[in-house]
Amino acid sequence: MFGRGKKIEQSLTRTRRSFFGRISKLLGQDELDNEVWQELEELLIQADVGVATTIDLVQTVRDQAQSQGLEKAALVEEAVRQELLGMLGPGSTRPTYTQNGLWVILVVGVNGSGKTTSIAKLARYHQQQGRNVLLAAADTFRAAAVEQLKIWGQRLGADVVAHQPGADPAAVVYDAIQAGQARGADTLIVDTAGRLHTKYNLMQELAKIYRVIKKQIPEAPQETLLVLDATMGQNALSQARTFKEAVDVNGIFLAKLDGTAKGGIVFAIAAELGIPIRYVGTGEGLDDAAEFDVQEFVAGLFEESSHPTA
Repeated sequence: MFGRGKKIEQSLTRTRRSFFGRISKLLGQDELDNEVWQELEELLIQADVGVATTIDLVQTVRDQAQSQGLEKAALVEEAVRQELLGMLGPGSTRPTYTQNGLWVILVVGVNGSGKTTSIAKLARYHQQQGRNVLLAAADTFRAAAVEQLKIWGQRLGADVVAHQPGADPAAVVYDAIQAGQARGADTLIVDTAGRLHTKYNLMQELAKIYRVIKKQIPEAPQETLLVLDATMGQNALSQARTFKEAVDVNGIFLAKLDGTAKGGIVFAIAAELGIPIRYVGTGEGLDDAAEFDVQEFVAGLFEESSHPTA
């Protein structure tokens, strides 16, 4: 976990008290009938689980109920939970961090997704692990992005490598790697531009950054994290597809999970993209982020623990 910030369960309050709360109530009924199955399907779709994913899930659970002779709706909730857990299996894996050289994290995502704030949270997380973190302001097309990262760097006590607005992003990354190696940094986190309306330029730019990184550190970037805004729902999926085409995304930082009642988007991401969710944003504070935990996430959709707020 990140520090003492809000936990995953707390960030799911809106989701738990809306769609998944209604699912629990629905499956608390006595009898299973076509109406129950239809409503379960509708609630999952409304929660942004995705149409195709929902249809497959409900059919699988319905088949299980029939083959196992489950006649009570209450017995089906556990089957639903198990299916949801199975869908998120990859979320429990992440690259093994090594301090043999510079660990490079390339962060991509559209402007407004919470990318820069998520970078700050990642930096805090690595600092808490005792690592010397360096930030690279390679979103050079927005002066505000560079300044925002510098402000976060000051708050974190982390150096920021930046050029003038409009500079070549790859040149910033090159200098950041050189600086990181010279200063003995453990972790370099790179911010990048997120201009989907110029998709071709974006892809070319990211490809160039990749080449620059790999020329200096062949095994890097060890992590390429895509920041998605959970409140965007299905629109986040289309963004993810674009970035997946541009770079080899190997993890997702799902920001603003606390701001949506449609936390089911997590399942749509896992099912349709096959990219593991590694971190989630659980609030506005610097420590309000968490490593994604499959068991905690699914449990948090259906029930609220008695643990006090951190």
